[in-house]
Amino acid sequence: MTKPIPVILDGDPGHDDAIAWVLAKASPQLKILAVTSVCGNQTIEKTTYNTRRIMALIGLDVPVAKGDPRPLIAEPIIAPVVHGQSGLDGPPLPEPKTELSPLSAVELMAQTIADSEEPVTLIPTGPLTNVAKLLLAHPDLKPKIARISLMGGGVRMGNWTPAAEFNILVDPHAARLVFRSGIPITMAGLDVTEKALVCPEDFGRIRAVGNPVAVTVADWLEFFYQFHKTMDYPGAPIHDAVAVAALVKPEILTAREMYVDVEVSGDYCMGCTVGDWYGTSGHAPNATVLLDIRREAFVDLLVEAVKTYGEVE
Repeated sequence: MTKPIPVILDGDPGHDDAIAWVLAKASPQLKILAVTSVCGNQTIEKTTYNTRRIMALIGLDVPVAKGDPRPLIAEPIIAPVVHGQSGLDGPPLPEPKTELSPLSAVELMAQTIADSEEPVTLIPTGPLTNVAKLLLAHPDLKPKIARISLMGGGVRMGNWTPAAEFNILVDPHAARLVFRSGIPITMAGLDVTEKALVCPEDFGRIRAVGNPVAVTVADWLEFFYQFHKTMDYPGAPIHDAVAVAALVKPEILTAREMYVDVEVSGDYCMGCTVGDWYGTSGHAPNATVLLDIRREAFVDLLVEAVKTYGEVE
């Protein structure tokens, strides 16, 4: 057995963040050291509350810290049309059990990385505000960051605008800083996450596991699917879980090395992740861009993950 990868979860949950964290907690390949919240799908107060409720649900007892209430430069953007007014509408969740750290998200990240005997992998599944601020405040810690496995962007498409994916659009300046950091990046963008569909027939497989986490995940999927059903999706794309799957089950994914940068201005292309598909920019690749996923294997991975939270007679 190889040693588990030490990771920090950073997100703005969000149904797909929540399912990503269910997968991360279930995976023996990962050792979760800390969790941090970021503003994105909802305000920082709501995403932080949701973060702590998810931790209570899955029994994750690690330090947790709150991010800042806004992106680096841009005004906040929230997505209640997708995730509801609470940011995580749907089934009832337990109240938080873990107290917030007195440290800020960036301070907790920095302390965790500095104290770790091994380089730490960051798994940001929301806007990249916290990660960018960490790199700005603690450039000396860059050698101790093994990889950033992020959900965001898309080299062929956007979703919040024609050119930009939501997480990158919320804080494009942070994203540009992260992509230019020199740290190895795995990019789970829309090119692959739109294919990471969990369909209605799969919801029943997850619900049938029967434990409280499995039932909650099935309820989250049902809620999340209602929005996507209006756009004729055959299922719910669980975007953020792909950033975790890339670490625990890379063999179900197809990737391509390329240079990616982020547009931070323009009437139409703010937040666009521009991928150098043909290698014409003169820059060496800075990201492993995920492009395809074996959907059935992805669903199997989620089913096996919820089973780890207990069997029901």
